[in-house]
Amino acid sequence: MSRVAKNPVLVPSGVEVALAANEVSVKGPLGTLKQVLSGGVSVVREGDSLLCKVQNESTEADAMSGTIRALLANMVQGVSKGFERKLTLVGVGYRAQAAGDTLNLTLGYSHPVVYKMPAGIKVETPTQTDIVLKGMDKQRVGQVAAEIRAFREPEPYKGKGVRYSDEVVILKETKKK
Repeated sequence: MSRVAKNPVLVPSGVEVALAANEVSVKGPLGTLKQVLSGGVSVVREGDSLLCKVQNESTEADAMSGTIRALLANMVQGVSKGFERKLTLVGVGYRAQAAGDTLNLTLGYSHPVVYKMPAGIKVETPTQTDIVLKGMDKQRVGQVAAEIRAFREPEPYKGKGVRYSDEVVILKETKKK
């Protein structure tokens, strides 16, 4: 069994877990998330914790048990606290504005970039150069952050672009004559 899968997932109060044959549904104050279980892995509830059990001793089932456990832990945290990802704009004239479920970006192109937020993701712009994405699904929050970053990735000479707030961009030295 995977070392990750040996650790139980603690279910806090206010979070309900419904186990079906091949699906787990987690419901909390922020919403509901569902995960389809792969063959070879089953989820068992013991008290206020969830355990991932391997049904057959195959390498694939062993690997999937750790993956399912990590997904369950992310689901429980997502419906209780939620996830947040921060982006920073670096560059002269780079700005962001949140208007409802759209994000308007000025990134040095000849046209403004308008990004429509998918369902379940909220966007805030505390300042013109900061973007905060919030949601209960960790995978979706990370994917939206990656798509916004892809509009103008940080370049290696001046560091201009859209970057994660905790990202470190190593700058290259320019050519000398």
